Amino acid sequence: MSTAALVALSKASERAAEDAESYLNTFLNKTLHIHITDGRMFVGQMKCTDNERNIILAMTHEYRQPSKADVQLAADRHERAGRSGNVKVDMKKRFVGLVVVPGQYVTKMEVEG
Repeated sequence: MSTAALVALSKASERAAEDAESYLNTFLNKTLHIHITDGRMFVGQMKCTDNERNIILAMTHEYRQPSKADVQLAADRHERAGRSGNVKVDMKKRFVGLVVVPGQYVTKMEVEG
């Protein structure tokens, strides 16, 4: 490969890195919904990220799927009340504050609003 081609490739790579950095900067201090591989979701304000795609969120709430026991209890209550149809059970929520979400486990990211 010629020197000119290497310089052009290097400049294109730098531009791509600058574009990616600018794109990520648009998410700073915005509320993100981050889904991870074990089914949990974190909702908090994005503060920063790193080269390993780890994401730091502040003022974060963690949401988990309800346990099978919770679902069964809700179904029993629903049945005792004489209602028919589907049973709705909310996700479990807890405040976790400042968290680091490992990038390797992120499956989906959404920006609120």
